[in-house]
Amino acid sequence: MVASLTLLTTLLDFSDTGILDVFIDEGMVKLRESTIGGEGGHFGMMSGLELGNTFSFLRPNDLVWNYVVENYLKGNSPPPFDLLYWNGDSTNLPGPMYCWYLRHTYLQNELIKPGKLTVCGEKVDLGKITVPAYIYASHDDHIVPWKSAYESTHILKGKNRFVLGASGHIAGVINPPAKNKRHYFENNKLAKTADEWLSAAKDIKGSWWPNYAQWLEQFGGKRIQASKTFGNARYKKLEAAPGKYVKEKVTAAT
Repeated sequence: MVASLTLLTTLLDFSDTGILDVFIDEGMVKLRESTIGGEGGHFGMMSGLELGNTFSFLRPNDLVWNYVVENYLKGNSPPPFDLLYWNGDSTNLPGPMYCWYLRHTYLQNELIKPGKLTVCGEKVDLGKITVPAYIYASHDDHIVPWKSAYESTHILKGKNRFVLGASGHIAGVINPPAKNKRHYFENNKLAKTADEWLSAAKDIKGSWWPNYAQWLEQFGGKRIQASKTFGNARYKKLEAAPGKYVKEKVTAAT
């Protein structure tokens, strides 16, 4: 049984996708469908390297031209940055899945239309989700605009809680509580619009994670001792963590 739902910088309603509209249109999706999406028998992979470049050009001043100037022109080595190291670890995506996702969400916004999408033989109706939901968005997110994420409070029919953190898509989510950096907005009373919600929200210093942990506790089951064995009868242990897949570097898709 599912007791609660958590959405972190997530779009359910794709009416406003922000700057990504620059990269996703009918022509672009049709091109992908005809080359890697299975149209005409042409299947392939969406290159993780190409995906990474696309996301970098969403913030070109920080993630592209900054390195052209500092590294190429000035010859400086970039300082270690754990978030950007992780951000650069892209993965290849199956072409048909990638194309299906772009067409049915970004182009046709069908996820919010009850019964329009079918996944594994089941019709999708987000309005039937009635479990309590914690919906987190980042104020400066350039991938998932926070006002678009707020629309999830109208789509899901359970007791929803919306929290708005500072910073962007990745740094805003991670924001370790121990460092007590940044801030977040909290307003237990949902409003019709995102702006109305924010105007009455309380600005709280520090990470949003303690707020989330406190909310999550009410749905926790009985505490049990951690298992000392790995796998079970159905899923056998494969290898030591984190696994070879995690350590593999992405290569150009073919």
